[in-house]
Amino acid sequence: MNDQQGSNRNSSGVIAAVSAAVVAVSGGVAWLTLHSSNPPTPPDTSRTLTQPGKTTTAQPGQEQTANIYWLKDNGKNLALAPQPVKIAASQPNQVLEKAFQNLLAGPTEGAESTTIPKGTKLLGLKANNDEIHVNLSEDFTSGGGSSSMMGRVGQVVYTATTLNPNAKVYIDVNGKQLDVLGGEGVELEQPLTRENFKKDYPL
Repeated sequence: MNDQQGSNRNSSGVIAAVSAAVVAVSGGVAWLTLHSSNPPTPPDTSRTLTQPGKTTTAQPGQEQTANIYWLKDNGKNLALAPQPVKIAASQPNQVLEKAFQNLLAGPTEGAESTTIPKGTKLLGLKANNDEIHVNLSEDFTSGGGSSSMMGRVGQVVYTATTLNPNAKVYIDVNGKQLDVLGGEGVELEQPLTRENFKKDYPL
């Protein structure tokens, strides 16, 4: 009888110990679950989400190469001479605008020249499909003979088409299409392309 009671007490003790162990393990699992869910995972995911945003804002700084066209004396006549420049921009309009700003500022190297009058400003530029509209200030029409006029038109046409050599160029002065250039009355048939410039307006 005593043995039976003793074994009952022993089995009760084992059950109690096992129960305590189960409770402890459950409590530990619950604690781990609670605390493992606490680390701020949303900030991590949001960081990975915002990262592409940062790269897209950096993309507009990508460099593109554009050619600015100067005039070079080859002994017999003038020729258009390209000068490649690297421009950081995301849109064709921005690339061409910066190219024209460099063109209108004048050449920095001694071998090249320009017949675009100093003080000429870019009032607007729009590239749309295969058409490029360039709006220049009135200074563009001042001074020089017919060869000077042809030279500056060539510089504008070729610089405007640096990204798309087959594009059609429209030249405006103060917002109005330029049909006659200079005192000698050089007529411009617009739109202008590289092809018809070479054919109709030899330098």
